Amino acid sequence: MDQSIGRTGIRRIALVGNSPPRLCGLATFTRDVRDAISTVYPEIAVDHYAMNDPNGSYDYGPEVTCQIAQEEIADYRMAAQRINESNADLVLVQHEYGIFGGPAGAHLLKLLDRVQAPVVVTLHTVLEHPNADQRAVIEGLARRAATLIVMAEKGREILMRVHGIAHARIAVVPHGVPDRPLVEADRMKPKFGFGGHRVLLTFGLLSPNKGIETLIRALPAIVAAHPDTLYVVLGATHPHLVAREGEAYRDSLKNLAVELGVENAVRFIDGFLDQEKLLDYLQAADIYVTPYLTETQITSGTLSYAVALGRPVVSTPYWHAAELLGDGLGVLVPFGDSRRFAEEIITLLDDPQGLTDMGRRAYEVGREMIWARLAEAYLAIGAEAVRKRPVRLPAGRSSERVAVVPKLDAVERMTDRTGMIQHSIYAIPDRNHGYCVDDNCRALMLMHRIDGELTARADQLATVYASFVQHAWNGELGRFRNFMGFDRGWLEDEGSEDSFGRSLWSVGVTAAEARHQPMRQWALHLFDQVAPHSLALISPRTWAFALLGADAVMRVHKDHPIARQLVTTFGDRLLAQLRRERREGWIWFESVLAYDNARLPEALIRAGELTGNDDMVTEGLDALAWLEKQQSNEEGRFRAVGTDSFSRPYATPLPFDQQPLEAWATIDAALTAHRVTGDQKWLDAAWRAHGWYLGENDLDLPIATTVDGGCYDGLMSDRVNQNQGAESILAYQFACAAMARAGAAVAAKPPARLAGSRPASR
Repeated sequence: MDQSIGRTGIRRIALVGNSPPRLCGLATFTRDVRDAISTVYPEIAVDHYAMNDPNGSYDYGPEVTCQIAQEEIADYRMAAQRINESNADLVLVQHEYGIFGGPAGAHLLKLLDRVQAPVVVTLHTVLEHPNADQRAVIEGLARRAATLIVMAEKGREILMRVHGIAHARIAVVPHGVPDRPLVEADRMKPKFGFGGHRVLLTFGLLSPNKGIETLIRALPAIVAAHPDTLYVVLGATHPHLVAREGEAYRDSLKNLAVELGVENAVRFIDGFLDQEKLLDYLQAADIYVTPYLTETQITSGTLSYAVALGRPVVSTPYWHAAELLGDGLGVLVPFGDSRRFAEEIITLLDDPQGLTDMGRRAYEVGREMIWARLAEAYLAIGAEAVRKRPVRLPAGRSSERVAVVPKLDAVERMTDRTGMIQHSIYAIPDRNHGYCVDDNCRALMLMHRIDGELTARADQLATVYASFVQHAWNGELGRFRNFMGFDRGWLEDEGSEDSFGRSLWSVGVTAAEARHQPMRQWALHLFDQVAPHSLALISPRTWAFALLGADAVMRVHKDHPIARQLVTTFGDRLLAQLRRERREGWIWFESVLAYDNARLPEALIRAGELTGNDDMVTEGLDALAWLEKQQSNEEGRFRAVGTDSFSRPYATPLPFDQQPLEAWATIDAALTAHRVTGDQKWLDAAWRAHGWYLGENDLDLPIATTVDGGCYDGLMSDRVNQNQGAESILAYQFACAAMARAGAAVAAKPPARLAGSRPASR
């Protein structure tokens, strides 16, 4: 085995950042990181995931494994999938604002939340006063990354002070630099026509914050003392500036030089340079000058290059310069102070030996910054991240199945006098998103399945939810409205087919299961109004929802004509749909797996049972058994179809993000299959899905908060989504109610009992 692998424990790295031929400093830096790691650790594969700006198209070489379009969220998910499939040991991100899509680059978090390997992020910009979006992104990166790398101690100080990130989570690795021999400037000057001059050099994309005016205003005094001085302003004008005003800024600098009589002492060299040519220019300079106007620059690659090449530096005290140029490596002068620039540069040019000595000191310090040292530092940080990555031990299998007692605390937390609020921020209802009929119709159904001492409160809440559902019905259009603002104003006249189907399902269940006759009468009356309109629905999932409502009505009103019509019609449609889409290895109703999947086979089984159609029952069970295989991980635990799977035809489902809705749907479908067949395997399947909420899942993390009946919004690749929205809370409570009833009705092996209940006395 190669020693590098033995030392680091890393065989493959996924490197995320820009890449040449895209013209920017981050592309160059990321390429240099890749090349350095590959040179120092040749047995470690480095896969480069290159970011493309909007409308950007680049002719990358084979070193680029994958391209990510900045604003295409699907590309981030696809890249995460490829990283996981590659078995990368480490994800190394080069972060800069403006590179990643979404608010302040938030799309990057979508990728990182889905990768399974440890993450290390290099921050190229650290802001002392971030806006809300920037703060959210940095703190999201801090949450996901094992380590954040900055290039200066000031960056660490800001992250600790502004974001509260622990010192131990932040590493300082100086900007990498090339390893070139120390040469005298006079040897390189003839290459550029600088012979006979004392050369001052500034490099970078030209823009007003570079402070070039400060140095031009210092030139009269410098040229008076040293007439052979030549100030070289190297680099193209910033593309954004050119887009706004063309070359007006460059022209203003030329005019200033003319005005001051130093136009012959200034040379503007326009254009983008490859790195080798830039290094040649730097080696041709006697003094490198960075007259930037503000302190808030945490790193400057060319400043690092100049120091590593043994070039004395005169600079304003922006953060990187103030930190790097101590111990006699350069000279710092106040921002915008042309007089002090002139004095310090004249002093250096007056003392050739002192200038040479300063350059040699800088060169020696630069040896610790060469790319090979950066590669070693990165791999040491990465190896530590890999070493500390939590290892999930095989979980023991409990022989006892526990059905958790349903609770209404979390449901009530999300409910006001209008209805159930859709979303939350952590466990706090988020009024900004108002209400939807999807959640309120589910809440209405749940109230009928609450037993015991909570029934009185459940019946009171049922009236709130029933009122919402009634108000959502738009009889003029024959459709349910879905979204309502917190001000009780409807945001639409007609909701989705899904919201229609769920509402009809809820009304049918209420007509069959409500404890009080007036509630049943209301529900059956509304069912009769709504049901005929459902025949125009075209979505298979909506057929299933409507069928489940009609099935509930037929259980208590077996000769109800419209309910029977819906069961027969939608049962036939689902069976035909299944047969049309079914193929080798794919026993399903659609070309994709999406959400609420188990409702489709459940509805078909129920339709077959009510109509006496054995084909419906048999083929529904086949589809459910196939789905059960897709929803099992390698250990046989329940694994909900991940949302990343949506829109992937005939493809094996992806594992994340997993939603609580899927486990509830699977429980209901499996219990239906168990009731119809008596086969213990279906009861086992229901228990597995129930266990998902309690931590029997891919991450061994509980999704539910059993103390109050709450539920987190999903299982991500590395954690739970800690918001607790209405859909998630309701799904968990439905699961608890179903398994509590199953535990009471069936002699499970071993016997089920209610959590928190006392053992039966002997």
